Amino acid sequence: MKVIADLHVHSRFSRACSKELTLENNALWCSKKGVGILGTGDFTHPAWYKEIKNELVEKEPGLFKLKSGNHPDVRFILSTEVSQIYKKNGKTRRIHNIIFAPSFEAVEKIHAWLDEHHFNRKADGRPILGLDSEVLLKALKEIDKRIYVIPAHAWTPWFSVFGSYSGFDSLEECFGDMTKEIFAIETGLSSDPLMNRSLSALDNIALISNSDAHSPRNFGREANVFEMKKKSYDELFSILKSRDPKKFLYTIEFYPEEGKYHADGHADCKFWCEPEETIRLKGICPKCKKQLTVGVLARVKKLADRARLKKMPSNHVPFKSIVPLQEVIAKSFGVVGTGSKKVQAQYEKLLEFGNEFFILLEADLKDIGTFSTPAVVESIRRMRAGNMHIRPGYDGVYGQVEFYSENDPPPIAKQTSLL
Repeated sequence: MKVIADLHVHSRFSRACSKELTLENNALWCSKKGVGILGTGDFTHPAWYKEIKNELVEKEPGLFKLKSGNHPDVRFILSTEVSQIYKKNGKTRRIHNIIFAPSFEAVEKIHAWLDEHHFNRKADGRPILGLDSEVLLKALKEIDKRIYVIPAHAWTPWFSVFGSYSGFDSLEECFGDMTKEIFAIETGLSSDPLMNRSLSALDNIALISNSDAHSPRNFGREANVFEMKKKSYDELFSILKSRDPKKFLYTIEFYPEEGKYHADGHADCKFWCEPEETIRLKGICPKCKKQLTVGVLARVKKLADRARLKKMPSNHVPFKSIVPLQEVIAKSFGVVGTGSKKVQAQYEKLLEFGNEFFILLEADLKDIGTFSTPAVVESIRRMRAGNMHIRPGYDGVYGQVEFYSENDPPPIAKQTSLL
């Protein structure tokens, strides 16, 4: 069976996260999106873990469903993200890692270990640990060998394993003797698999993609698509370790230019540039003369030992790029933002036809047209073809997608009754 998994999200107990993040609401949005397995996120937080344990029941080994019986096809996997800030080799490191656990018992042993070492689990759903990544991974493996760690959004400048400001130049530098336990990294919104495959050091590493969502409406903006004989925790991680394209079918990707750290730039001055221009400017913003934030594209180029590929090699897991459906609709209507009643009404209308992934990736355009306007249909066609303009994201500012221009306006809507 084909299963779409978004393994990295947060709860409402993490900073800057939506109050809509409840387990019932998360399952509802998974049904809308087409996500079959969702990370719980934040299992280290006492209040959120209490909800997890009270509201979920194990359905398959290591996978959980709602006790209420609502959205019976949606499964949860026990996950959390931790923020590690520590010094190594004379430099302050800021690393985010995702932790997965196979059972409530394993999670509670992690809680006990963190409490024993006086880490604060109550302050934030993503706790801050003054702890070396190698030390943490070793401790977790001693608790339970089936606990796994995957570096989160591996290229983000400020908080990641390869981050340009606080990361490392290799996995070995970060994880030391425990590197053998790292079989995957999360590429993050600002990079895609082609960029990552320019590093031969990652040839034996699986590339996974997740939303890192702070709101259920953003679930599935990146995800992983598996062919699973039987849904289970062990089956999922067996697929990730094997990197078998017959089982790990593809990842679903943000266009990396949309990610908020893709290019170099300075948000305060609304200035961005390509890495070559940053070199010419000696890393200084031409408007305010302050330091530019070096983005993911430049960092990948710095560490790469081969040219960026134009297509994925046949022995690696392929990918498909999307623009989230609500954003597609908003751009088709010429609306700023996705929260307008008009956008939401069209979104819900389209969901009568199928879930979001089906609409974006698989549905026949003519069939989509019976539930939507010509502009939305044409935007989806262009998205699938990669026929759009994207102003790259930089320094914490998301990129901007445009399907149309003044000289190339969207088709005129005839199905006004659909809106």
